[in-house]
Amino acid sequence: MNLVTLDDIRAAADRIAGGVTRTPLLTCLWSDQDRPLWLKPENLQPVGAFKIRGAYNALSRLTDEQRARGVVAYSSGNHAQAVAYVAKLFGAPAWIVVPEDTPKVKIDATRAHGAEVVLSGVGQREIVANEIVADKGATLIPPFDHPDVIAGQGTIGLEVVADLPDVDLVLVPVSGGGLISGVAAAVKALRPQAQVWAVEPELAADTAASLAAGELVSWSVEDRNRTIADGLRSQPSPLTFAHQRAFVDGIVTVSEDEIRATVADLAHKANLVAEPSGAVATAGYLYRAAELPKGRTVAVVSGGNVDQTLLAELLKA
Repeated sequence: MNLVTLDDIRAAADRIAGGVTRTPLLTCLWSDQDRPLWLKPENLQPVGAFKIRGAYNALSRLTDEQRARGVVAYSSGNHAQAVAYVAKLFGAPAWIVVPEDTPKVKIDATRAHGAEVVLSGVGQREIVANEIVADKGATLIPPFDHPDVIAGQGTIGLEVVADLPDVDLVLVPVSGGGLISGVAAAVKALRPQAQVWAVEPELAADTAASLAAGELVSWSVEDRNRTIADGLRSQPSPLTFAHQRAFVDGIVTVSEDEIRATVADLAHKANLVAEPSGAVATAGYLYRAAELPKGRTVAVVSGGNVDQTLLAELLKA
C-alpha cells in the first residue's frame, strides 16, 4: 500500500496556500516546565476545523469537467462543512450526506455554504453517498480514506515543524485517521526524533484496540456513538491504519469527563472555543502525562464547531 510522502504533502501545501488559514502555534503559560505546551488551533479555520485542508487539496486535483458534475461527501459534520465551503469556492455542486444525529450547528453551517444536505440513518451515510455518486456522476471526496485528503491534512505537520523545529511530541486526535496519518508522515520525515502520539476517547477506542492487536479491530456504531466527541466516531481504513503503523509512536485514551473538562480549560485558559473532538489531544496532555514522553509538546485543537447549548453546559460545569 502506497503511503503519502513528504513531497505529496509539500505539493498539497502549495495548492492550498491562500485558500486555507496558516494557523499559528500558541504558547500555553499553564503548561508544565518539563513539558512546555503549544496549541495548533485549527478551530480558527474558515470552516472551524482542519478538514478544509484535505477538502481543498482534493478538490483542487479534480478536472474542470469533474467539478462541473459535482462532489459528494459523507461526514458527521466538519468534513461536510469543509467540502461544501470549498465546492462553493470552485463553483462545484455539492451533496453532503450526514447522519440524522449530527449536531444541528454543523448541518446548518453546511447548508449555509450552498450544499444540498442529505440526512441518512446512523451507520448508513457511506451507502447513501455512493448512491448519489452513481446517480449524479459526481466525485466522492471521502473524509479520510484518500491520499489527497491525507496529504492536505499533513500540511499541519509541515507548519508545526517549521514553527517549532525542535518539537519533541505532537499529540493528534484520532478517529478515521486521515489527520494523524498526514501529520505523522510530515513530522517523521522532517524531524525523525520527534514522537507523534494519537489521543482517542475511551468510548470510541477502536484505534487503540487495532494498534494493540496489529490489525484492524471493528467496534459497533452504537459503541462508538457513546462518546461526546462526535467527530471521533469513525474507524480507521486500511490506508490510514497503514500510515499509523508506519509513523505513529503510541496512543492514549481519555475519558468523557476529561474531554468535557478540557473544553472548559481551553476556553478559560487559552481563549479557544473547542468542540469535544477538538479538545481530545489537549486532554491527553493534561490527564495522561505519566504515559507520554516529556519535552516540547504540540497538541492539535482540531475543531471548534460546538453546539452553543452544549458549550454553555460544559463551561458552567
